[in-house]
Amino acid sequence: MQKESGHAEYDVLVVGGGIAGQEAALNMGSMGYQVLLVEKDLSMGGKMLQLSKVFPTLDCAACIATPKVSETARHPNITIFTNSEMKDLSREENGSFSGILVKSPRYIDEHACTGCQDCEEACPVIVRDQYQYNLVGRKAAYIPFSIASPRVAAIDIDNCILCGACERACPADAVDFRQEKEEMPVRVKTVIIATGFRLFDPTVIERYNYRKLRNVITSMQMERQLVPTRPYNNVLRPGDGKMPDNIAYLLCTGSRDETLGNPICSQVCCMYSIKQAQLVLGALPMADVTIYYIDIRAFGKGFEEFYRQTFDMGVEFVKGKVAEIDGEEDGDLILKYEDVETSTIKEARHDMVVLSVGILANRDPENLFTGGELDIDEYGYVRQPAQLSSPASTSMEGVFVAGTASAPMDIPDSISSAGAAAAEAAGYLRKGMMK
Repeated sequence: MQKESGHAEYDVLVVGGGIAGQEAALNMGSMGYQVLLVEKDLSMGGKMLQLSKVFPTLDCAACIATPKVSETARHPNITIFTNSEMKDLSREENGSFSGILVKSPRYIDEHACTGCQDCEEACPVIVRDQYQYNLVGRKAAYIPFSIASPRVAAIDIDNCILCGACERACPADAVDFRQEKEEMPVRVKTVIIATGFRLFDPTVIERYNYRKLRNVITSMQMERQLVPTRPYNNVLRPGDGKMPDNIAYLLCTGSRDETLGNPICSQVCCMYSIKQAQLVLGALPMADVTIYYIDIRAFGKGFEEFYRQTFDMGVEFVKGKVAEIDGEEDGDLILKYEDVETSTIKEARHDMVVLSVGILANRDPENLFTGGELDIDEYGYVRQPAQLSSPASTSMEGVFVAGTASAPMDIPDSISSAGAAAAEAAGYLRKGMMK
């Protein structure tokens, strides 16, 4: 990093610290470029660190992602800011980009904190844990999760009662309630957007009664029940703690539905649901698992074989669209659905329902640049004007896109996309140096 005219100078700005952002940053850093990686969450890693296993190999997701997080954190050419965002990015006359890096306060001295969690044990306030997708609680003073990077505590100031228990308990004297937002002017030569995706909020589909019926959960809530760091000791119904015997998956929840504003396929829902079905059978060998689907789109390498394997394991696949979910007094759920193969309306009883929610565009890139210069497509993703010849390029020269910021895709495709973005960004920088 260099400092000129009050600005911190870098070669590359990578916005987003998920798997795509880290891959792009590592590629650029390994080529000798100075990289600024900005992540809005408290930790790097993105959603991949929250997964159990990946399809179709069933490799441990954290075992793949954690070394990459560690490598990114230790790379000498990569400067990382978590709990931070970029604003007011604009192009200067010389082709560079300038903007403001806004770092939000943790109310913890990052250099002093040792990650001992004494503050967490002392805190009397319990709120819902968003990392566990609200299945359990966490403290107002907390470390986001066990393999967070950086492993530094934070204080949820919106729920903090300012009792001072964390401050008294901290052996490193790292608690600092005087922290405020910090702003730093930044200048970079190129930008890689890797802001990831959002998950569809199933409360929009009122007939599914998500949050009204406690045994209707999302696929990410089920994912958290299947990981080694799960909130419970087994797969349980949130409503009463019972081990479910009959589980249903509803595919295309929030995908391929023009009435919900998302007519496109999310690409990963079929396969992650099939993966979870296999993992559920491993955790609950006597359980029945039924997958309600429109079409099974197993299009990748080894995907069809993985689907067939799941079918052979005894998972039932029903081609039909679920219209409504109703609850019974004992917590069980009644699904009303159309059986497409017989063209009849049927009902089925399950004791837990998993909504396989789709992927939506992260709208953060829309406000990243001043003047609205960055084109966004009709679905909210960053537009790729030359998708075949230059897949990472955007409507702005010197700005590139990686991962699911451009479209729904799985983890291998996100990594490949990040590699393409890094290659095109490096080519752009070399071209600028030759002028």
